[in-house]
Order: sequence, then structure tokens, then C-alpha cells
Amino acid sequence: MEITAGTTLSTRRLNRALLERQLLTRRHPISAEAAIEHLVGMQAQAPHPPYIGLWTRLADFAPARLADLLTERRVVRIGLMRGTVHLVTAADCLALRPVVQPIYDANLYRNSQHGLGDSVVDVPQLVAAGRELMIERPLTAKALGLALAERFPGEDPAALAHALRSQAALVQVPPRALWGHSGQSACTPADHWLGRPLATETTPDAMLLRYLAAFGPATIADMQTWSGLGRLREAVDRLRPHLVVYRDEAGRDLYDLPDASLPPEDTPAPPRFLPEFDNALLSHADRTRIISDEDRKRVFTINGIIRPTFLVDGMVAGQWRLTKSGKPVSPGSPSATTTESGPPLTLELTPFRPLTRTTRKSLTEEATRLLTFTTPHPHEVHWN
Repeated sequence: MEITAGTTLSTRRLNRALLERQLLTRRHPISAEAAIEHLVGMQAQAPHPPYIGLWTRLADFAPARLADLLTERRVVRIGLMRGTVHLVTAADCLALRPVVQPIYDANLYRNSQHGLGDSVVDVPQLVAAGRELMIERPLTAKALGLALAERFPGEDPAALAHALRSQAALVQVPPRALWGHSGQSACTPADHWLGRPLATETTPDAMLLRYLAAFGPATIADMQTWSGLGRLREAVDRLRPHLVVYRDEAGRDLYDLPDASLPPEDTPAPPRFLPEFDNALLSHADRTRIISDEDRKRVFTINGIIRPTFLVDGMVAGQWRLTKSGKPVSPGSPSATTTESGPPLTLELTPFRPLTRTTRKSLTEEATRLLTFTTPHPHEVHWN
């Protein structure tokens, strides 16, 4: 079928487009840095899921390649879209943080747990004091709050630290998020860490074009869900002369780049394992292009955890976890990556519905590859 402006795209067609743009139809021979840039970052609310996310997308990826990027300051972990921590390139850190600042401004006083509330603290003075402290040495949120409370007596230390994270662009520094390491989250200003200033451009236009390249076609509601920004119609209207507009099966406008890939519905989609918090599941208002509403309720927990999943024919078909003696183990943690005696590590697969024998065999093979990547321990695959 010829695809032209106004064409209605099926959910399956949108699925194949998302898989292709998310680097999930095949493993790509590109660098980890190039992949992170193309994906406009990877959600990194937990420290190690991006390693699994890159392994499932790239050919011959090794954990040391991402760890080196972090220690060389070529990629960083910083709060960005949706107010959550993302792993992004240094250039995207500096470019995107000013664009999403409205998310953090709105959260400064309204955060129900750590917002400033009725505080009359001078925020510019607070930011200057916090930057001074964290340029001297990276600080955890607790240490930052206590240090700031000495300079602003009577204020809640946790609220002061939250305000700093809201109003100053802070990166989390290694050894946090290095493969095989654990450690507290200590922060320092992004411009200090990278030796370059943040961008001055705050319009979202360029960021939205990047989003479409990695997640499109998409509605305005999808763009707002991914970014955490509201009122994006004005930006989309500015961009519209450079976009093509399709429709989804519900009749909604889908915006896209004119030259972006739209693979056929019958494009093969091999089994893939996604880590916790993978943006492929989080970046649309209507997520049915990759996960059914029924399965979403199993994967998205009420406390904000997005469980690891596996894809069959491009759709979420179950979830997985790494365990030792029946207890969960985090991939990338010291307990998973160091060689030690004891019971094997087990990758448990829990399908949401019956699978064919051929599909189970393919998933078992992919799970074994994931275990080999993840751990030097003896390991096994178990079906629940």
C-alpha cells in the first residue's frame, strides 16, 4: 500500500515503525554513543538497565563500552524528560536540559513530598550556594541538603536539596551506574562536569524532530507524554510545514518526518528482551502499538516501577527477572557480575499467554545470550 499524507496507519504498522526506529528489528553495528544519541537518551531511573537496552539493540556490545563513555564524560545521567533520570550524550545533556526546565519549575513548590511549599528562601541564592558546594565535590542529596541547611537555617534539608536538583542541571557522577559497581548517587553541576555551558535555546522544536525520528509517527499527546511538557501544539504548528501527517485507526493526527522509515506490517520482528524502564514502552500516550492495555497493568506497577519485558512478534508478551535462590538480582550489580561459588543465577520467564514451542525455543536461546552477557556465574533459564 502506498503511504501518503492522510493515510490511516494500522496499529501493526505503527508497531513496526517503532521497532525499526528503536533499533529493535535487528542488532545494529553502531557505537553505544551513536545509539544513545539516536534514541534521544535512555531512561536511567535505575543505574544498569541501559546496559541491557543497548545489548538488545547493538551488535557486539560489551558493558565496558558504556562504562568508558561515563568515565570519559561523553555520556551522563541527568534528570530530563518527564522529570526522570536519563542517560544521554554530553551534547544532548547541554541542549535538552534547558528545554525541559518548565517541568522542574512546576515541581519546585508543588512537589508533595519535597517541594518548597510556603518557604520564602531566596532560590537564586540557594542555587548559587548549592553550585559552590557541588563544584567543590560531588554530593549526595542527603549531604547536599544538610550542607545547605547550615547556610539557610530553619529550612527543610530535603526540600533544599530537591530545589537544587530542580533549578540547577545536575549530573550523577561515576562510580554510580558503572557495570559491576554500586554506590550512592552523587551529583555535580553539568556545565562544571562537562566544561561547557548549557544551551540558551529553550524552544522544543528540534527536540520534537528528534523524538519523531526515534518514536514516530506520533500524536501531540504522545509528544507530551514522552517529554513531560505541555502545550506543544504551538511548536508542532511551527514544524508542520516540514512534517507529513497520517492518521491512526482512531482518526487522530499522526505527525512524522517525511523521509522516516515505515516498514511493512509483515516485517520480521525477532524476540527481544527489554530492561526496566525502557523508553519503547513509556513514550506514547497510546502505548497499544507495543503493549496491550491488559498487559500494561501487569508491567507498570503502582509505585512507578516498569518491569523488564520480552517481545514476541513486536509486542510485549511477558516479563523476565534475574534471580539467585529465588531472590531477585539486579543485572549489572556486583552480586550478578562477580564470579563466586554458590547456586546458579536464573533468568525467569513469565509469559502472559501460551506460546508456541518454536517461540519458546527462540526466547530460551535469546535468554541464554542475555545471561551470557550479564553474568560469569553458572546460569540457567526457567519458565514460570
